[in-house]
Amino acid sequence: MADPNFANRTLYHADNFETLRGINSGCIDLIATDPPFNKSRDFHATPDSLARGAKFEDRWSWDKDIHPDWVDAIKDDWPAVWAVIEAARVSAGDDMAAFLCWLGVRLMECHRVLKDTGSIYLHLDHTAHAYGKCLMDAIFGRRNFRNEIVWCYTGPANTPRWFPRKHDTILFYSRSNAFTFNRDAVRIPYSDAFTKRRQYTEGQRGITAGYAAGRTDAEVAASFGSGKPIEDWWPDIPAGGQMSRGERTGYPTQKPLALYERIIQASSDPGDFVLDPFAGCATTPIAAERLGRQWIAMDVWDQAHQMVLQRLEAEGLAVPAAENGDRLLTFGDVHYLTEPPVRTDYEAAPLVPDLQLKIQRPPEPWERLSRDQMTAILAEAQATVDGIVCAGCGRVLEVEFMELDHITPKSDRGANHILNRILLCRPCNGRKGDNLTLRGLVRENRRTGWLRDETRANLAQDKARARAEQIRARVRA
Repeated sequence: MADPNFANRTLYHADNFETLRGINSGCIDLIATDPPFNKSRDFHATPDSLARGAKFEDRWSWDKDIHPDWVDAIKDDWPAVWAVIEAARVSAGDDMAAFLCWLGVRLMECHRVLKDTGSIYLHLDHTAHAYGKCLMDAIFGRRNFRNEIVWCYTGPANTPRWFPRKHDTILFYSRSNAFTFNRDAVRIPYSDAFTKRRQYTEGQRGITAGYAAGRTDAEVAASFGSGKPIEDWWPDIPAGGQMSRGERTGYPTQKPLALYERIIQASSDPGDFVLDPFAGCATTPIAAERLGRQWIAMDVWDQAHQMVLQRLEAEGLAVPAAENGDRLLTFGDVHYLTEPPVRTDYEAAPLVPDLQLKIQRPPEPWERLSRDQMTAILAEAQATVDGIVCAGCGRVLEVEFMELDHITPKSDRGANHILNRILLCRPCNGRKGDNLTLRGLVRENRRTGWLRDETRANLAQDKARARAEQIRARVRA
């Protein structure tokens, strides 16, 4: 794993996508974050609160929020993610698809920066959690799904046509099967009803009866644990206006410290690095500081840095430097940066081969052609009077039935630029997948009888490669 290229207690006031891209791979132990939910509304802090002035739009569109390069990168490198986005577009509309694309590119970077022993907790609500679960499966892998935690709360509601919606969903995924999990750190007290029932049915073997038998707290804990292991539904942490007055900041989507303290205790150890890319009113950083973890955070809100300092002071974790006496942080110990970090782990990139940077120099213009541009260029090269020739089977079809694919597969470190691209018909593209080379595809088509005209297929390959070389030479000239 690479060393962190940032200091403990750093808040980045910048776009978290660019900031995440600047973090070294595999150096974060835990990500605990509460992103926007795609609720199609605007949020504002209360005017007389600590967070006055805080606001954000939880609305998403392709034109405003999505960069075309993200779409190309997802289609090339994360086809399962693109399938989730397309399914959301059909079932929930363009706004949900845009939200998932915007969130997805950030979660891909979260996946890269996590250690193999690391975990991520993604906090959502009913608006998008079902699509978020599919997105997380596509990025972190279905086998690395650990829990769908339901955080239950109560409060006033006026919903005459359905049940009041009073829970959020927190998706817990690990980076691998070797993740940190401290079950005993987050036990909760046994209920009176449970201990009385055990005492009644088990006598001197019961939890409370053990004390009557002269056993110490340590002996009872050794037999029964220090409390009940918490399940995946959490009804014991109040939300919103039910938080203590001293904790409330007025931030429109503030979450309670107890909630994120439980997450941090369960999935990290003292001294570990905790990251929150959507820091908001700094609940994750404050919880991490209280529990002796290191942390970095990111937010675009102008007052996020001041919020961190004020909350640290309110928690007794920081005082002005002039008042400091070797026992607390000073304000100067919290770093405030407006530029993303610069990665220093290029030599270590092979440790994360699925996401390593394959081009360490700035890409040349011909390497930055979009998928649509490459498709148009190759369609012209592989064209005949009747249509476009598939370079895998030799069939001639309309361009609408052609798909852009890699000559050398991605699994063999094939690049995304035009020198490694070809147009194939849909059946050939599906058969080739991410395993066969172009030559292997032709052999497989010959074996299965799908090969229509090998001479024509080879000619289409040659024309496509020649055209790509012309594009490279022309742009360089």
